[in-house]
Amino acid sequence: MSSGALTPEQTDRVVAIAMDLAREGSTEQLVEFVEHGLPVDVTDAGGNSLLMLAAYHGHADTVQALLRLGADPDLRNARDQAPIAGALFKGSDEVVAVLWEAGADLDAGTPSARTAASMFGREHLLTGRPGHRSAG
Repeated sequence: MSSGALTPEQTDRVVAIAMDLAREGSTEQLVEFVEHGLPVDVTDAGGNSLLMLAAYHGHADTVQALLRLGADPDLRNARDQAPIAGALFKGSDEVVAVLWEAGADLDAGTPSARTAASMFGREHLLTGRPGHRSAG
């Protein structure tokens, strides 16, 4: 029968399912995928990580769970976008707070979180939090 290894097609399908779970904020199921061997920083064809998709779609609990599992808060996609900038773009204040607390780099990506906050009048989300990293 099988040696237990997935074919490339099966692997692609597992990644696609995980990406959908991240978009939907299905935290428990997504955590199971990672705990059973799916790399926490796996990306889709566009370079989007599970964390990026969860952040962009406003799922703070999922973002927090992925960070606890070791997800890179600064992993940018193929368009050089960072998760915190995506959350700012979408107006997901709670996700921005979770990523900020995790030490997300406010100057990473294009546009950076600082630039995105300025563009969308959300600078207040990037000031005054304990443990923040400042430029320089």
